[in-house]
Amino acid sequence: MAILEDGRWDGKIFDGEWTEGSGEPITVLNPASEAVLGHVGAATPEDVYRAATAASSAQQSWAALKPTERAAVLRRAGQLFEEHAAEVVDWVVRETGAVQPKAGMEAHVAAQECFEASALPTHAKGQVLASDDPHWSLARRLPAGVVSVISPFNFPLILSIRSVAPALALGNAVLLKPDPRTPVTGGVLIARIFEEAGLPEGVLHVLPGGGDAGAAAVDAPEVRIVSFTGSTEAGRHVGAAGAQHLKRTHLELGGNNAMIVLPSADLDLAASVGAMGTFFHQGQVCMTTGRHIVHRDVYEEYVQRLADKADALVVGDPSEGQVHLGPIIDEKQLKSVDSKVQESVIAGATIRAGATHDGLFYRPTVLTDLTPEMPAWNQEIFGPVAPVIAVSSVDEAVALANASEYALSLSILGEVGEAMKVADRVTAGKIHINEMTVMDEATAPMGGMKASGTGVHFGGADANVEAFTELQWVTLSPDIPQYPF
Repeated sequence: MAILEDGRWDGKIFDGEWTEGSGEPITVLNPASEAVLGHVGAATPEDVYRAATAASSAQQSWAALKPTERAAVLRRAGQLFEEHAAEVVDWVVRETGAVQPKAGMEAHVAAQECFEASALPTHAKGQVLASDDPHWSLARRLPAGVVSVISPFNFPLILSIRSVAPALALGNAVLLKPDPRTPVTGGVLIARIFEEAGLPEGVLHVLPGGGDAGAAAVDAPEVRIVSFTGSTEAGRHVGAAGAQHLKRTHLELGGNNAMIVLPSADLDLAASVGAMGTFFHQGQVCMTTGRHIVHRDVYEEYVQRLADKADALVVGDPSEGQVHLGPIIDEKQLKSVDSKVQESVIAGATIRAGATHDGLFYRPTVLTDLTPEMPAWNQEIFGPVAPVIAVSSVDEAVALANASEYALSLSILGEVGEAMKVADRVTAGKIHINEMTVMDEATAPMGGMKASGTGVHFGGADANVEAFTELQWVTLSPDIPQYPF
């Protein structure tokens, strides 16, 4: 039976059982066709506060289970993602407007995140410390308690499960607040998978809703850690609220990511990498290539090849046939994309491809003759737009790449030795030499610097253990000492 087929989730939130939310139910739409896909319950702040209390109670018994028992739940979840991959892909296509390869990536990574997380319960969680005193001195990692995960619309499954899975594996309970535009793949699907995997009741809560529900997920007294993925603007509010309550907030935020094309780069391959990095999932990726920095010696040839690729791409409904780009998620986001393009054109930028749209379907766009002050260059567009600027030297390329307030992902194309020297001079949470800016693996650390976030908090055992546990110092003396008092 399909994991979502029985409809038990329709109009509901999840608190270990499927129950009515106190808010107005959310209508789930296909952005490509506006077809109604279903309805999901909406959580109010009161629902969130109740969930936090219940999660705190359930967490203690979950953390007390044998590590192998928690690991088994995570492994089973990964297997269920694989068994239901076709259904997962179908839902990702219809709810997010994704093309099949993007949807397939989400299904695959979700399973891998669970498998990787399944190793965490038995992972070493402490150290024996050196001490001048005659005792044992230890540092041990303990579950934090309740973790809130707030995820966005663009990669709802991956950007939820990458925090949910390790947080659960390490003995925490989780409140998951998905984006109201993608509540099924960002929340309901995960709840159903873990429900079938045997996760004890009350350990995971899925609470779709708006900003008030998200604020409650930060404010709830039982919550000790908040994992937020979204815009820099929203992240600043989450970080401020977390700081007010002395809570750890892990923020993976926006990116205006640079790709540097050196004169030594193969231009056919560089244009392919640039097109994929910018146009993948309509540019609605925090790691999207938002700035193409190209050496003047190869600039015009690169631009022409990139524009040719943009013109050749097919835009349409991915649920109806084979296309390269689907729709922008909604009208508000489309207007944001187009306004940055049109304002830049008014300021002097040249359109080399695209810059038109039919409804929510935006043509892949290439812009030249930009200046660093134009919005298409200095702002995160979050759409299929490739701004290209020429530079005369590596020094100029490095300075231009580092000039952004964002520092999430950066790509360098060209001779490896030269690229390595450039890599040592640029600031980014991750750097990819001869690969695109859009890269994600369950085993690799992920996070941003500057306005792109508060560092690396996801991916790989070390980052996940640090992110979702508390460090405690413990000493053991063989005898009670005699003190002078």
